[in-house]
Amino acid sequence: MASKKSSPDLSPFLIETIEFNLVDITYTLRNKTSIRAWLKQSIRKEEKKLGSLSFNLCSDEYLLQVNRQHLNHDYYTDIITFDFSEHPTVSGDIYISIDRVKDNAKTEGKKITNELNRVLIHGVLHLCGYKDKKPAEARLMREKEDYYLSLLGE
Repeated sequence: MASKKSSPDLSPFLIETIEFNLVDITYTLRNKTSIRAWLKQSIRKEEKKLGSLSFNLCSDEYLLQVNRQHLNHDYYTDIITFDFSEHPTVSGDIYISIDRVKDNAKTEGKKITNELNRVLIHGVLHLCGYKDKKPAEARLMREKEDYYLSLLGE
């Protein structure tokens, strides 16, 4: 009778990375080190582990093409999250339209950096398993965003 072998625990070899990329825009993201620390802290508070996160900052037009190509949606959005997580490790590619972030900040009467931080944590929360399609899910998502933004002092 053959014994079943278990997979080795590779968690000690897990590379924790958070990278910020500019796709087709010019934008200066300030305080990258503190943003990375905040995102890592938020992931830990959700009882998850950080794997590899790639934040891709882009234009409305670029994100519209991603939306059309990968999701068959023909509308502008502020964020699209591609989830590569394997429980409990959080990994993914997150695309954020800086154009949408700027417009949303203006509409909400907030600073662009505050709105960008909200969108950053929104993407991470999706990777942690939160949804926002139904009203109750959207309320919980907003509560979580507000909580994590408060840790950042916003």
